Amino acid sequence: MIEFPCAKINLGLNITEKRADGYHNLETVFFPIPICDALEIKTMDERFPSDMACDLKVTGNNVCCNEKDNLIVRAYNMIAADFDIPRVHAHLYKNIPSEAGLGGGSSDAAYMIRLLDQRFRINIGNAEMEKYAARLGADCPFFITAEPAYAEGIGEILAAVNITDNNLQGYCLVVVKPQIAVSTKEAFSNITPRKPKMCCRDIVAQPIDTWKDALCNDFEESVFGIYPKLKDIKNRLYTLGASYAQMSGSGSSLFGIFKNNMDEQSIKDEFADCRTFVMQL
Repeated sequence: MIEFPCAKINLGLNITEKRADGYHNLETVFFPIPICDALEIKTMDERFPSDMACDLKVTGNNVCCNEKDNLIVRAYNMIAADFDIPRVHAHLYKNIPSEAGLGGGSSDAAYMIRLLDQRFRINIGNAEMEKYAARLGADCPFFITAEPAYAEGIGEILAAVNITDNNLQGYCLVVVKPQIAVSTKEAFSNITPRKPKMCCRDIVAQPIDTWKDALCNDFEESVFGIYPKLKDIKNRLYTLGASYAQMSGSGSSLFGIFKNNMDEQSIKDEFADCRTFVMQL
């Protein structure tokens, strides 16, 4: 059985307060986008010699991980602790860029929970699967349904959201991923938690031409100061005609939303030293 874990972008991201446990509360809108990995599982033969109940192989772009510590294996072990499921072979093909703010690892973990539920007919239900996913990462629950959502808490409290133009239907999305990795420490280096003047949930319901002056990602102030190239990419997306451009998550990918179709080769040439994606929404 195979699934295609998708990426996400954040439409606005505001750090609202620091919690007693050291984490930060936030407000953001998660929006799924059609950049996908591929994840396949097969039941492992009882005679197959493996020390791992979930035998994971990872291939594809920029693969560098300890497969035993991968979130996919952790997802399997978590579900197997509560349900009687067989050992499995898992193959992950990575296409979503890592260290990009696109949620690739979280998506893979959530889709593994979904796959196990479907393949072995556990029938956990979305609400319970979201609770399991939250144990693996703050943005993992979003990927259980992978539908646009407004998020609070550390990203695990989800609610429905109304996004302009029927969830941006017909718009063109350009994603640019430079060869920069932003650390969590760097992202939070200049953050002062505060409530925004207007919640991102309300902004995204308005016409997209109003977003530029109202919608923001609080991490940009810190990250752009350390990596001015990222600010330059955002500005170039606006120069190319984007109605709205922003860094996703804590970086380092940036995206532009365009009303007109963009030529894939032209975007690739414009950002020649970066990975680029052009897609219709």
